[in-house]
Amino acid sequence: MSRTSAQSQSPADSPTAAPEVPVDSSLTPGLKQRHLSMIALGGVIGAGLFVGSGTAIAAAGPSIILAYAISGALVMLVMRMLGEMSAAYPSSGSFSVHSERAIGSWAGFTAGWSFWFLLCVAVGLEGLGAAGIVHGWVPGVPEWAWVALFMLVFCGTNLAAVKNFGEFEFWFAALKVGAIALFLVIGVLAILGVLPGTDAPGMSNLTGHGGFMPNGSEGLIVGLLASVFAYGGLETVTIAAAESEHPVQGVVKAVRTAMWRIGIFYVGSMAVVVALLPWTAKEIPAKGPYVATLDHLGIPAAGQIMNVVVLVALLSAMNANIYGASRMAGSLVSRGLGPKALGAISGGVPRVAVLTSSVFGFVCVLLSYWRPDDVFMWLLNTIGAIILVVWFFIAVSQLILRRRLEREAPEKLVVRMWAYPYLTIVALIAMAGVFVLMAREAGTRDQLLWTGGLTLILAITGYARQKFGAPKEVATPQD
Repeated sequence: MSRTSAQSQSPADSPTAAPEVPVDSSLTPGLKQRHLSMIALGGVIGAGLFVGSGTAIAAAGPSIILAYAISGALVMLVMRMLGEMSAAYPSSGSFSVHSERAIGSWAGFTAGWSFWFLLCVAVGLEGLGAAGIVHGWVPGVPEWAWVALFMLVFCGTNLAAVKNFGEFEFWFAALKVGAIALFLVIGVLAILGVLPGTDAPGMSNLTGHGGFMPNGSEGLIVGLLASVFAYGGLETVTIAAAESEHPVQGVVKAVRTAMWRIGIFYVGSMAVVVALLPWTAKEIPAKGPYVATLDHLGIPAAGQIMNVVVLVALLSAMNANIYGASRMAGSLVSRGLGPKALGAISGGVPRVAVLTSSVFGFVCVLLSYWRPDDVFMWLLNTIGAIILVVWFFIAVSQLILRRRLEREAPEKLVVRMWAYPYLTIVALIAMAGVFVLMAREAGTRDQLLWTGGLTLILAITGYARQKFGAPKEVATPQD
C-alpha cells in the first residue's frame, strides 16, 4: 500500500483545505437513486420506532404525538442543513468532513468518531432486539446464538460489493415502508369506524384516561427525549451518496423525500396508536405499539405478521449501521484522523473498516450470554445523547460553510437551508434545550454524562492531534 503525505491545514487559514473532489475516488459508485431513497429510511426505521416508542407512549400518553412532531421538526431542520452541505461537498465522511472544513480537524475527528461509536453500539442493540424476537419463536436456541448469526450475515453482506448492500437494503426497507403504510391505512379506517368489526373511538382515548397530557410536562419531556433519539440514523443517506452514480442529485432527492416520509411514518403511527388504544394499556410497552394495536383490532395473525416486520426492520438497521460505520471510519482514516490500517480498500470496499465496525456487534454476543437481562439498557446508556452532539456539529458547520459558499462557490448551493441563518439558530437553541432537559431528568442524566465524557475525550484528543500532531499521513488504497 502506497501513501502520500499531506500537511494538515486549518480550515480557518484555508477555506478550501478539505478535498474538493465530489466523491471518495477509491470507493466504487455502485448505488442507484432507489437504493439511496430506501437507505435514508432503512437506517432510521428500527428499534427506536418499533420497540422504544412503546415506553415513550407509556410515559407521555397521547402527547407523544406532540413530542414526535416537535422532534420531527428539529430533524427536518438538521437534514436540510446536512443536505445543503452534502450536495455542495458529497463525501462518505459527510458531516465529519463538513465539520473539519468549517471548524477544524478536531471537530471532524470528534463528530466522526462519535458517530462511528454510536453506529457500532446501535448494531449491537438492533442485534439484541432481533434475537429476542426470534428466540420467542424458537426458544430452544439461545439469544446469543441468533446475535452471532445475524452479525455473520451482515458483516458478510457489507464485505461484498456495495451494490449488493444497496440491493439488500432496498428490499429490506421496502418491506418496512410497505408495512407501516398498510398499518396507517388500517388504523385510519379503524379510527373512522369503517373497518369491519370496529367502532370509531372518537376522541375518547386522546382526551380520556387523564387527558392529552396525563403526566404533564414531565411526561412530555420523557416522550420528547425518546423521540429525538428514535430519529437517529437519517444521516446515513449522505454517507451513502458518495458511492452513488450521481452523488449531488442523489443526496438532494433523498434528503427531500426522506424528511416528509419520516414525518408521516413517525407522527402518523403514534397518532394511530394512541387514538385506537388507551395509553395506559399494558400491551403497548410489553408487545410494542404496532403489535398491540393490531391485536386490539382483532386482525387475524396481524400481530405475528407485524413481529416479522419488526424483525426485518431491526435486521435492516443492523445492515445500514455497519455500512455507515465502516464508511465513516474509512473517511476518517483517508483524512489522517484514524489508524492507517483501517484505510485498506479492496474491490472498492473498505473491508478492514467493515470488520472493525462489526467487532462490537460480536462483543454483544458475549454480553448477551453473560448479562442477558440488563445489557440492552446498559448499551443504550453508553450511546446516550451522541446523536445530539452530531446534530450540533452539523448546525454549527452549516452556519459557517453557508457564508463561505455564498462568497466563493454559490453555484454549489443546489439545496438551501430555509430562512438562513434564523432557523439554524433556532435548531441550535432547541438542541441546547434538549441537553438541559436531559440533565433535569434522572432517567437521562446518566446518558448525558456518558456522552459528555466521550465527547470531551474525543475533542481533547482531536485538538491535540491538530495542535501537536505530525503532518497527516493519508492512505492511498490499492485494490
